[in-house]
This record gives sequence, C-alpha cells and structure tokens, in this order.
Amino acid sequence: MAATGPSAPGRDVWARRALADVAKMLTLQDRTPHSPTYGCFDRNHWHYKIIDFPSGMAQEFVWPLALAATSDLPDNPFRRSAALRDWVEAGLDFARRASHLDGSCDDYFPYERATGAAAFSLLAGLESYRLMELERPDLLAFFERRTGWLARHRESGQLSNHEALVVACLIRLSDLTGTDRWNGAIRDRLDRLLSWQTREGWFREYEGCDPGYLTLTIGLLAMIDRWRPGYALREPLDRAVRFAAELMHPDGSYGGEYTSRNTHNYFPHGFEMVGDRLPEALAMNDRHRAALEAGRGPCYADDHILGHHAWSYLLAWREHRPERPAPRAEPDGRHWFPEAGLLVERRGGRALFAGLNKGGAFTLFRDGAPVLSDTQISLRVAHGGRARTAVAHLVDRYPVALDDDTVTVSGGFGWAKHTQMTVFRMVLLRVVMTTAGRFFPNLIRRMLQTMLIAGRRPAPFRFCRSFRWEGAELVVEDRVEGDGWRSVESAGLGGHQTSIYVVMSRVFTPAQLQPWCDLTPLVKDLDDGQPLTLVRRF
Repeated sequence: MAATGPSAPGRDVWARRALADVAKMLTLQDRTPHSPTYGCFDRNHWHYKIIDFPSGMAQEFVWPLALAATSDLPDNPFRRSAALRDWVEAGLDFARRASHLDGSCDDYFPYERATGAAAFSLLAGLESYRLMELERPDLLAFFERRTGWLARHRESGQLSNHEALVVACLIRLSDLTGTDRWNGAIRDRLDRLLSWQTREGWFREYEGCDPGYLTLTIGLLAMIDRWRPGYALREPLDRAVRFAAELMHPDGSYGGEYTSRNTHNYFPHGFEMVGDRLPEALAMNDRHRAALEAGRGPCYADDHILGHHAWSYLLAWREHRPERPAPRAEPDGRHWFPEAGLLVERRGGRALFAGLNKGGAFTLFRDGAPVLSDTQISLRVAHGGRARTAVAHLVDRYPVALDDDTVTVSGGFGWAKHTQMTVFRMVLLRVVMTTAGRFFPNLIRRMLQTMLIAGRRPAPFRFCRSFRWEGAELVVEDRVEGDGWRSVESAGLGGHQTSIYVVMSRVFTPAQLQPWCDLTPLVKDLDDGQPLTLVRRF
C-alpha cells in the first residue's frame, strides 16, 4: 500500500467513519489476556455464550485495528498504541487456535469450513502481521495451512469477490515468505476469476450482477495488479470500473434492492488505486464520500460485517490522490445492460435505475435527490394451510421490451425464501455437522444455498410493469393477474423488501424512510378474473 501522508480536505470522512468502527470492534473483542478466548472478536461466543463456536469471519477485525495503529489519521487515539498491537496479535493468535487442523474455519455452523470467512480473515491476518512487523513462526505456519486449504478448496457457486480474496491471499503469503510455491495456484485461480467476467465488465455473484460486491472485487483486483503488474489485469479491471461508474447514483448512494444481491456495498479503496488513469473512479469516490458526510450513507454496523468496509475506508484514506476531477452532471440517455438485466435512464433531471431481471424493481431520483425506491408488488397469500409471500422481484430472465419511450417487463411471481431456523432444525444441523456432515461441508452448503439463496419456485400470479416517459414525466404502470384473489390476505409495495438471504443485504439507508404502500383495499375490491392495476406518475 502507499505510504501514509498528511490529511486532506474531504479525505478524512473515510477516517472518521473507520475510527468509530474500530472502537466498536474493540468492544466485540475479548481483551483479557488470561481468558481462554483472549483475542476472539465474536462477542456472542465469548461474552454472551449464546453460540457454541466462534465465527472465523470476526477475526478479520485485526486489519482495521492494525491500519488504525499505523496510520497518521486525524484525531486518532490508536496511533502507535502498544495495547492495540497486543490486541492485534491476540486476534491473530485466536484465529490460529480456533481453526481446524487443515487451517480452515467456520462461520455459520460447526465444521462448515467457510471459504469467505477463511479468506477474509487470512488476508486481514497477513496484512496485519506485516503492518505490526511481527515475528511469529507459529503464525506463519498457520498462514501456510490456511493458504494451502484455500488453494485446494472450490466452494459451490460463483462468488467472484471470494475468488479474488483467495488470489490476494496466495500472493501476500508468497510475498511474506519469499516463495514461488503458489505461483501455479495463483494463475489457476486468477484465470477462474477472469472467466466469470462478462462482456459488460461485471463479475458474477451467484445468479447475476451485484454492483456492491463488484466494488470489492475491483478493490482486490487493484491490489493484485499493484502486487503483480505482470498479470495483465489493467484491461479487465478498467472495464469493471467503467461499468461500476455507470451505476453511481446522483446523490452518491450506490446499489440497492434492484440489484441481484440487494446490497448497498461500496468499497472505495480500489477506485483510489486506479484513479491515476481513470478519473471516473475518483469521481465516484468523491460523490460517495459526500453522501457519507451528509449522512446519506448506509449503516454497516452489524457485528458480522462491520470490518469489511472499515479496512477499505482506511485504505482509501491512505491511497487518497490529491488531484480530483471536476464534478460534472451525467448526460441524458439510456444505458441498457442485458447481461446484468440493469437499466439506467436519465431524462430532464430524472434518473431511473431499474433491475429488469428483478421484475422492474427500481430507484428513481429527481434533481439529484431520491424520489422513490420500489421493490415490486408483494402478496401475502394463504397457501397450503399457511401464509406465504409471493413476490415479483426474484432474479430471472423475464421478457423485456424496449422502445424509445417505453420499457416493459413481465413474468411470474415466485415464492419468497423466508425459511427460519427452529430449535429442531438447529439441533438437526448440529447433529449432522458433528457426525457425517463434517466430511461433506460443501454438500451442506449447496443445500442451504438452494433453500435460502438460489433458484425460484413459481407462485400463481403474473405481473407486467411498464416505464413510460411522457416528456420529463415518468409513468409507472403495474398490472397483476392471478388465479383468484380470495387467498390474498394483504398486498403492498415497499422500498427495501428482499426475499433471499444475502449476508451483506438489509442494511439501513436514510433513503429507506418511505412508508409501506398498502394495496390491500384495492385487492379486496377485485373479483376473480379482474387484474390489479396501479398507475403512478413522477
């Protein structure tokens, strides 16, 4: 990483946000040296004792701590703190002690051997070890074991950000230990990652395009490109950045429930790193940083995801480039990305961001300010003796029609994935994973992915949504048909409704302060065979 330097106007927004999170991470850590869980960041495990194993992902928090201890941040109480150094080392040591013999770790259930948790915490450990200038042969041996497991392991599903993390870990361990042992694995995993990039520039995350996770993949690729400039990553990296820039909202917010994974993620450090050749990357950071400063940013203060953005913010502060592009308004026009299923259209001060692969879920802005977020119509239905939710926003390849002034998407509803853990299911999972399941964690993972994330089961309702421009006015028209309305208990529209499990989704943003639109009275007035119609003008 670039050397630290003096503060600069605007730059310190990243630092202030991260330092506040560092304080919370220290609350989450067991900092008592004589405790058997000394160094553990999973407070639910070591303090509340309501979980029977520690989450390996939590040990990623050592990286923000190490960055805070070694950065000349403004108003930084952690700079050169001997205590912080001890707590970083304790976090690394607990990660070593809590891992399996092969170096892997768990995140959601025992013997899970989670790729994401292992890779996030390993990269954090490698960078923290370097920043703290530690000399611990036992930690290096642990890093070797975990790296070897990651190099061999292939998780189910296409998660580009995880694959980029694995490559970064392989490279950083090679640099730390001065070995070329992992060169073949680096090339193999990097080729695998690049094969997941689409012609439009984005990298796949499960079923489609998530701009939020893409910013993490961009950040990791920018780091890899710096560490290994001979890998010819500039072209795929630049294509990814240019795609991401098209999706920056006018108010500096980013992503949302109209995208495939429903995240509001924004990892800024990679955009600073490529800003010397891509001014649009710096413009994205300037706009998002202004949103954070104005209080429009998302809240990531969940104990499980707190660390991800903190280290990215601190790296963005370190990588800050003083020369910034002049602000400019985006020109009117339409950008349609058929592979991603995403539509961006700007007309007369309006900006529409729509996920047509999610039934036309959208976010609308007027004169740079958010007007409405809409995650399609949701129906609460009595079905099979219980209440189920039918939604029109599950990812699919819906038929789409586009002409100069109208965009139409249509298809079928699907049943929302709202499966919850029960006492019986939790006990059953523990029994399975402590017996035969520990030998087949990937099989269990695929089963859970099918249950909670991937695929869709059709519900007996059909929708058609159209966006029609009448001058600078946008008209959104919905039509819903079903086999009968008697089974529908309630209906409505919301701005942040989701129905699949994504660890980094369902965070709060100020733009979500919009009321639920109750359509139940309209539905109750319908006779069987009549469509539900709704016309709104913006």
